[in-house]
Amino acid sequence: MTNLERVAKEIKDVGLYNLILQDIQKLLGKDKVEQKEILDILQKHPDLLNDYKQTNVEYNLSNIHLKDIDIDSQKDDYCKAKAREFNKNLKTLKEIEKYTLDFAQSSTLVIIFSVEFFVLFSVQYFIVLLNLKAYQWWIYGFFALSIVAAWFYAQKEREKFKIESERFYKIYDESLTILEDLEELGCIKKEDLWIKESEEHI
Repeated sequence: MTNLERVAKEIKDVGLYNLILQDIQKLLGKDKVEQKEILDILQKHPDLLNDYKQTNVEYNLSNIHLKDIDIDSQKDDYCKAKAREFNKNLKTLKEIEKYTLDFAQSSTLVIIFSVEFFVLFSVQYFIVLLNLKAYQWWIYGFFALSIVAAWFYAQKEREKFKIESERFYKIYDESLTILEDLEELGCIKKEDLWIKESEEHI
């Protein structure tokens, strides 16, 4: 569901993907690379395509470059039913796509660490600046409890990422099957569904 031609164009023209472009330049041994060359490299090095996808998820950009199927234009009830199912899946995929990111790189983990840093700073503030040394063990105890709470929350979120990621790929595969079925029946042309340019980059 990712349009490789669009990927190649974005890597070439959009600054967000400069690190990937630099890797491609190194592989080709030159600074000026053409879109077709980038496309060829992406097909030979799927790890670079994965880097593109990871970058998008980190920045809340979708790797799904397909739009909804127009229900009214379908030729019969079967096509309409399958098109509705596909559109429903597409909506779900875009909603849970963020869970395909490695949890260690997710914003959730960053927020947890940020909160803990704030708590640590507050602990030092209360003890030193407010001269509450008499209560320091109570304050340190609160900090220790916050670490335990943060750890449990992180484990809960890690499990959520795992479950939603598995759900994403299951629905993704189901959607591809529906898409192939509709195309074979002549209900749609996949080419007509591509979103060939991201509005976020315009």
